[in-house]
Amino acid sequence: MSAIWKNHAMHLANMINCNKETQAHLYLEQLMLFPVDVQDKIIEEISNLAHCNSEAVADIIGRYSMPELK
Repeated sequence: MSAIWKNHAMHLANMINCNKETQAHLYLEQLMLFPVDVQDKIIEEISNLAHCNSEAVADIIGRYSMPELK
């Protein structure tokens, strides 16, 4: 996972851990223009993580986004 995705994941996880779901939705919308239903899926998966860390969040976001070019 790239450092950029990990940084985005850290901010998103912090919003979700602080029960700021509206801010998390807006962050995802601005960051990646995910449709609302996909935002819901991402937030639901993150909310169900046993150990919410940047790497786990980045992996979830990565599954719903375009693959990085290497």
